[in-house]
Amino acid sequence: MNTKENSTVTFKPRIISRAQILAEIAVFTALSTALSLITFVVFPQGGSVTVGSMVPMLWLALRRGPKVGISAGVVYGFVQLAVLPQVYYPTQMLLDYPIAFGCLGLAGFFKNHPITGVTVAVTGRFVMHLISGAIFFAEYAPAEMNPWVYSSLYNGSYMLPELMISIFFIYLLYRSNVLRVYM
Repeated sequence: MNTKENSTVTFKPRIISRAQILAEIAVFTALSTALSLITFVVFPQGGSVTVGSMVPMLWLALRRGPKVGISAGVVYGFVQLAVLPQVYYPTQMLLDYPIAFGCLGLAGFFKNHPITGVTVAVTGRFVMHLISGAIFFAEYAPAEMNPWVYSSLYNGSYMLPELMISIFFIYLLYRSNVLRVYM
């Protein structure tokens, strides 16, 4: 017997089932929802600074790609709508919940550059809230202030800290190899 033949091991590629993907979406959505309830600041027309509620969604997107990430984000958006609703108009509801949170899945396009992915994803979410705020919440802007400026300041006041918190945690996960192990 040739020892070279005996020592060769072939590995089959790991096949991930739909059930496993759905289970991951459920677990990461539940984790994000739980984290969203731990807040530092809550704003009157919606929005809050949390302990990293977007991190599980961003991690899932980085782990499984944009298709799963966007799908999970949309699911998370509907869960947020059920748990902490701030709905005034149907279009506003779509922009502020499934579309905005679905943008978190954009991180999946940047699997090899997680910080860039987090930045793009959170910026996408911010843009959806910006549009919604400028169109549907213009009445809250001071009389002399442009509604787009008001919406930018209002939404930026909680999205920028959320971005920094998310970058911090994703960076720690990435540097500790925890993120890379599960990708």
